[in-house]
Amino acid sequence: MSYVFIFIREHLVSITPSDLLKSHTALVIFKMEKPKFSLSALTSTRGALHMAQIVMCVVTFVVSCVWGHPGHTYWIYCMVVWGLCPIISLVITIVEMFLIHKLILVFCMDWDDFTTGMAMMASLCTFSCTVMFANFYICRKCIWGWMVTILSAVCCALYCVETFRDKCDATRSATYVAVLPGFIKILEAFIACIILISLIGYVGKPALLWCIAAYVIPLPLTLLTIITNILTKLKKCLPIDRFTMLFLVISVLLYITAAILWPTYSFKGNPRPKDCPGNSCIWSIQFVVTFMTYVNLGLYVTDLVFTCCGICGFRRS
Repeated sequence: MSYVFIFIREHLVSITPSDLLKSHTALVIFKMEKPKFSLSALTSTRGALHMAQIVMCVVTFVVSCVWGHPGHTYWIYCMVVWGLCPIISLVITIVEMFLIHKLILVFCMDWDDFTTGMAMMASLCTFSCTVMFANFYICRKCIWGWMVTILSAVCCALYCVETFRDKCDATRSATYVAVLPGFIKILEAFIACIILISLIGYVGKPALLWCIAAYVIPLPLTLLTIITNILTKLKKCLPIDRFTMLFLVISVLLYITAAILWPTYSFKGNPRPKDCPGNSCIWSIQFVVTFMTYVNLGLYVTDLVFTCCGICGFRRS
């Protein structure tokens, strides 16, 4: 059974067809299917991918938890990623299994765009976890480190396959997150997270404390922009492009100050040690923060240019 709801100026009313023809009031008509159970969400290739992602992430989480390196920020970050990614995959599977995404599509967001964006984000996060474990926890006799790294690489491969399938599927829509402007936003948030978990050696240096503020402030602004663009109904009600440009100007200015202050005060009187292994050398981690600062500055500048072009009426790719 299906239901038809007619909204007139945000009020649900009963109206006859003749009244509907005579009415000059703006109408919004939604035809909403009753939620049903669909087993294809599990038996399809997409469903099988989600099940494999959930299983592999949970196994990786458990193996890493049993092995354990508590207190290390990189280890904590990896555990959060391996714990959050399967939860997202599970929620997406449940929503699609009961066809709830059709209701979500009507009322608030582009579901295809959202799920593709989540797959892209999970691919980036699991890839970063694989690189971190390979750099920090692998040695000739570190069997657990090798196991976790291989399992994380499998998780990354599964999410990359889903991303590739979604991008090649012409039937799936891509309105923001799955296209260039949204993907740049995802990269900005991702790199900001990498910077924040890599911060070290700033105690007692006010200039570096300012840099931390410069890294922290743009992150919620970026996440807010992503959420607002995903929620299509909200996006239509707000001048989001103008707000986005303001946020980007603030972010660019903050990152410019960080790009100047962080390398200046991090490496002042702090030359690279002769013995500086990548997994324990503070200098190397500070260099990672410096490099990522310049990468994110470039992304924010690029994003600002795209946003300005959109406001000025030029078409964005």
